[in-house]
Amino acid sequence: MSATATRRSATWAPDSHDFPTRRYDLVKEFVIALGVMLVLTIVAALVFSSPDDSALSLERWAQEAPNDVVATATGELAGTTTTATYGPPYNTNADGQSLGPVVLPKLAGVTQPIDAANDFVITPLRTLSSDPAVAAALRQWSSASADKRTAWAQAYSDALAAAPDGDPAKVASGDYGPVPALAKGELALASSGALEGLVSSRTSFFGTDSTKPLLLLADGTYLEDQARAQNLGGDQWGIMNETGNYPGQPWLWLYTFWYQIPPFSTSDNADVQVWALMILLSIGFICIPWIPGLRTLPKHLGVHKLIWRGGRWR
Repeated sequence: MSATATRRSATWAPDSHDFPTRRYDLVKEFVIALGVMLVLTIVAALVFSSPDDSALSLERWAQEAPNDVVATATGELAGTTTTATYGPPYNTNADGQSLGPVVLPKLAGVTQPIDAANDFVITPLRTLSSDPAVAAALRQWSSASADKRTAWAQAYSDALAAAPDGDPAKVASGDYGPVPALAKGELALASSGALEGLVSSRTSFFGTDSTKPLLLLADGTYLEDQARAQNLGGDQWGIMNETGNYPGQPWLWLYTFWYQIPPFSTSDNADVQVWALMILLSIGFICIPWIPGLRTLPKHLGVHKLIWRGGRWR
């Protein structure tokens, strides 16, 4: 071995380099960053905390707004609720929203059939066959023509709307057929807590699909009233935690933002239009690395200089 090679091997150390370095404590930086984020999280939770109420149920609905349950059951029988008139994917009673000339819901068709009157009211009430009043009302309803059923339900719906506070006990007399008894039976089922299971068990074997109970609840005014009380209405900006310890809907702010401004705020096709816009924005975001000018924007803005200077992290 030459003398030069001997000198190099004698002076070489594992941490020696051919360029300048400085010591960097990664653990220390991590602990500091973690501490700062923890403090900011606690402060933000105290200042901007959102409610985490217990989940709404059909039983709670019946206890807190019994008149709304009766009115909603009557609307289901009359075929005038949102679900009954929604169209695809639930029924064929409307075309649905369109994107230009294309009516998107009709392309998929009815994928989750819902007969609002039968699924939400009549079928669950058949479990009350031991109740003479309900059993007689069901027989009268089944033997009547479709037009007669609609006439009964619509008349009772109008009478409920005209009654003080929508109280069934204050409804004026009229030809309502079996509808008052059916609506009363629906209220009894909901109050007992049985209606939720009866509606959801017809969706899946284990009864874990809450689509139908939620649609029934949304057909009334109670759910919207509860939402608006928490600033969760369509024209409000509230945020509600999900059930349990999972995060809520803050990530939806960009999606719901478009509903607050024209033309989406006044459009009958807002759902489809916002959905299409978000797809375009998402595609644009994914394609940023390939868009000339936009992909080099961070470099031109020079934001990196706030933390990187002279080849070293600040």
